[in-house]
Amino acid sequence: MANPRIPYMLSSDRAALPALNGKRILVHLVVNVENWQFDQPMPRTIITPPHGRETVPDVPNFSWADYGMRAGLPRILKALSSRGLPASTSFNAGVIDAYPPAAIAMRDAGWEFIGHGMHQKAINHVEGGEEAVIRASLDKIADFTGRRPRGWLSPGLRETVDTPDILKRNGIDYLCDWVVDDRPSWMTTTAGPLIAMPYNLEVNDSIIYAVERHATGEMAKRLEFTLRRFERECRDSAMVLAIGLHPHLISVPHRIHELEHMLDLLTASIDVGFFTGSQLADWYAAAEPAPG
Repeated sequence: MANPRIPYMLSSDRAALPALNGKRILVHLVVNVENWQFDQPMPRTIITPPHGRETVPDVPNFSWADYGMRAGLPRILKALSSRGLPASTSFNAGVIDAYPPAAIAMRDAGWEFIGHGMHQKAINHVEGGEEAVIRASLDKIADFTGRRPRGWLSPGLRETVDTPDILKRNGIDYLCDWVVDDRPSWMTTTAGPLIAMPYNLEVNDSIIYAVERHATGEMAKRLEFTLRRFERECRDSAMVLAIGLHPHLISVPHRIHELEHMLDLLTASIDVGFFTGSQLADWYAAAEPAPG
């Protein structure tokens, strides 16, 4: 198999998945809330330094992310709460200490917390080892929310060959790194089956605006095309439409209207329902029980 974790199958050959609460397009809003460390190189940049020589501290690029945590996140919270929509936050556990009011606001809003490491950095070369960081971040979120996370999204979606095994061993039920289908799939790990939960790299503000650097409006256009296609294909099987959001990207003043438009576009479709990661995991496990 080309894929060492998920057996290959044409989506058209898979068994149909049932509707969830009467809906066949299951939207998962994933708000990535991150702690970029001031004394470390920035994980992503909006502005390059003079002569291309990186510096630490990197004030302009740190401030780019810090603005999102201060001014951007409240806009997302308001956009979702005013529409009564659930969300998951892909959450660096270090946010609890670095941005306490933000963490409290998301907890109070009822968002599901998905593990996302301790800080926004790859976990494959970290002090103490990968498993120690995973365990520490899950423990910290559990202490803060009263619930141990059931889902995980690796920082930058970067893994080692052992990451799924470690996650399953530490109680994770679903993983969002493996973007291989519009429906969940079962992954093989040494600790038992793990759900590969659909995420999205194409309808994702980080890819569109930070990596590809498109003009405002591109994300809404892609979402509408995706939605129209899903409205046709969901007759054969229910599907998951995950949307990746970042406070420093989608909720700046010249783009927040785009998020609001996308939410209104989705709610206007009779096929669409909004769900958290755990709701989707439970629905999938019931519809297609784990192998073995």
